[in-house]
Amino acid sequence: MLSDPAGTLSTMNDENPVAWFDRAAAAAQAVVDGIRPDQLDLPTPCSDWSVRELLNHVVSGTALFRSLATGGGPIDRGADHLGADPAAAFRTGVASLREVFAADGGLTRLVSSPFGEQPAAVLLEMRVNEMMLHGWDLATATGQPADLDPDVAAHCLESFRALRASGRGATMFADPTEAPAGASLADQLAALAGRTVN
Repeated sequence: MLSDPAGTLSTMNDENPVAWFDRAAAAAQAVVDGIRPDQLDLPTPCSDWSVRELLNHVVSGTALFRSLATGGGPIDRGADHLGADPAAAFRTGVASLREVFAADGGLTRLVSSPFGEQPAAVLLEMRVNEMMLHGWDLATATGQPADLDPDVAAHCLESFRALRASGRGATMFADPTEAPAGASLADQLAALAGRTVN
């Protein structure tokens, strides 16, 4: 197990960590592909962001993590990272970051992270969590099914619980809410991250 003083990594099973990234990206991409142009100005469960603004947050976050994982510095996350085709921007960004993670030593090299210097696997795990959570946000905002990949949602629940237990989550997310009885794993993840789940 890699060093994880920040408590962001969950206990990986035997599946390649990059496979978690691929599955989370596929789940989020399916949602992004389903967003219509006339839905880009809709509000989202992230109260400060519209659909387009949240998409830009996700895509710029992917670009930031690629920069950090390759020894670069911060990027301008307020700039437009979507262009005329948000779905293509999401897909291109994910593919570019995946190349970095999948390269030899791509997960073990030490990189800058929001928690200080960490193995790049910490960035991968954070990206998995964010793609699943914001995929739920975008699906909910645009009326799409929000029951994203249950296996990955369960994986992220474990990771978020570790993050909450570490005390770091308090500065990143609202207080957890109560998921209704019978809620899907993706809904439970959203509730743990402070979303209101109906």
